[in-house]
Amino acid sequence: MAHIRSVRTPLMALLVAVGGAGFMLHSPAGAQVVPTVPPAASVRGLPDFTDLVDVVGPSVVNIRTLERASRDGTGGTSPDEQMLEFFKRFGIPIPPGMTPRSPRPDRAPSEEAQPRGVGSGFILSADGLIMTNAHVVEGADELIVTLPDKREFKAKLVGADKRTDVAVVKIDVTGLTAVKIGDINRLRVGEWVMAIGSPFGLENSVTAGIVSAKQRDTGDFLPFIQTDVAINPGNSGGPLINMRGEVVGINSQIYSRSGGFQGISFAIPIDEAVRVSDQLRATGRVTRGRIGVQIDQVSKDVAESIGLGQPKGALVRGVEPNSPAAKAGVEPGDIILKFDGKEIDKSIDLPRLVSNTKPGNKSSMTVFRRGSQRELAITVAELEPERSAARTTTPEPPKAQSSNVLQTLGLSLAELTAAEKKELNLKGGVRVASAEGPAARAGLREGDVIVAIANAETASVKDVEAALGKVDKTRPINVLFRRGEWAQYAVIRAPR
Repeated sequence: MAHIRSVRTPLMALLVAVGGAGFMLHSPAGAQVVPTVPPAASVRGLPDFTDLVDVVGPSVVNIRTLERASRDGTGGTSPDEQMLEFFKRFGIPIPPGMTPRSPRPDRAPSEEAQPRGVGSGFILSADGLIMTNAHVVEGADELIVTLPDKREFKAKLVGADKRTDVAVVKIDVTGLTAVKIGDINRLRVGEWVMAIGSPFGLENSVTAGIVSAKQRDTGDFLPFIQTDVAINPGNSGGPLINMRGEVVGINSQIYSRSGGFQGISFAIPIDEAVRVSDQLRATGRVTRGRIGVQIDQVSKDVAESIGLGQPKGALVRGVEPNSPAAKAGVEPGDIILKFDGKEIDKSIDLPRLVSNTKPGNKSSMTVFRRGSQRELAITVAELEPERSAARTTTPEPPKAQSSNVLQTLGLSLAELTAAEKKELNLKGGVRVASAEGPAARAGLREGDVIVAIANAETASVKDVEAALGKVDKTRPINVLFRRGEWAQYAVIRAPR
């Protein structure tokens, strides 16, 4: 299985054999084929990165982390044990004969700083503010920053944000060369970029490549920059630099089957990182907004069946009780199309917009509900630590009902009791006693609660039958249902 890996490690040697491939062009009767360049394309020489290295190199630092560990065998880690942990973390086979060392019985217990890992960073200001990744500094008792001129300083952690993997540290020195921050909106897919960092502890290593994609969704709050720049363990926290010598991202993760570079790297966009760093410098923490909904992507089938047309927006699967969304009137099954006037193209856009909104701010939302749009006013709250969802008790088996129209769709339904409605926080709905044929193929199953069908609310089995009696059975039928605490859509296609 492939994994997303953060990139920080002690120094080690890693040799990789790489195979190559090529191709030949053939034509009838042995005629020579000469490749041609489309007229619209321009041919340019390969870029020269030497000037960029001279400009940005003095602003890139090495960060070593130290951990205070007891050497009496109760919590210490030897260099071999650290290397074993690295091999285990990145899925690399353990070399023969490498085993953890046992503590010496004749050595008295003591504490000393042990090497923990190596990462990279870059200078934000001349007075010693440095940006890096949160996972580089996490759990460290001491931080040692090495400048390109080999001067070393103990660093103080200003603040770290795990959600975005951004951290800021400070060293007591002045007169440093700070990086120039770039405009992420000017970054284009296909343009050349360069990275400087300490892969495997090898300081001031320079690699280059192109931007492979923007807005890559691998996190709740970050649209990552994907590149093919060679990034390896130890590059974490180093800058991604454009051809104008500006920092456009922080190298953070790699996609790898082995723990080493395989052509796919991810960087945190610098505008997001600066936004986080500004809060860390001001208060030591990051404040984010929340509205209290659980969301999912809107599929093409659902969008067409409910009359939305294009698959856009964020489908509300659940609403937390007493949350800002609940107070604003948001319901499971709503599709949020706009937040504060900004369109929601993909569901991941919503948490980013909400999280960047100051708690207490009064915002507007446009939602699509049962065939029409509605405007809601909502007051954003502060994001709290994640909580595990409360479990609901298992209800008793319902008494099933199944008319001819329901049997055609493969459904057997039962009324909800008052206790079940209270438990599920629903005003109405019917429980699925069994689902076969078209209903099962649409994803419905026993225990689901149907709250709307064909854009009509269903408070009883009779409501479901009445709604089905009005629809065109040759077209897909949308069903809004609850499964536990989550709401989602199914699209049933009746047999012809």
